[in-house]
Amino acid sequence: MPLTDPELISIVERRRIVKKICRRCGAINPPTATKCRRCKSRNLRLRKRLGGKK
Repeated sequence: MPLTDPELISIVERRRIVKKICRRCGAINPPTATKCRRCKSRNLRLRKRLGGKK
């Protein structure tokens, strides 16, 4: 079921896409994280988005 409402799309992006991934152990962290919840590494990156959006 494709989403057409822009407000719903922004909610879905925040909940599912906007996350940080630990480069050391691969754990998924919240977007506000400064260090990994699992291994305590500070080497985090934003999750890659499909479709070339930035």
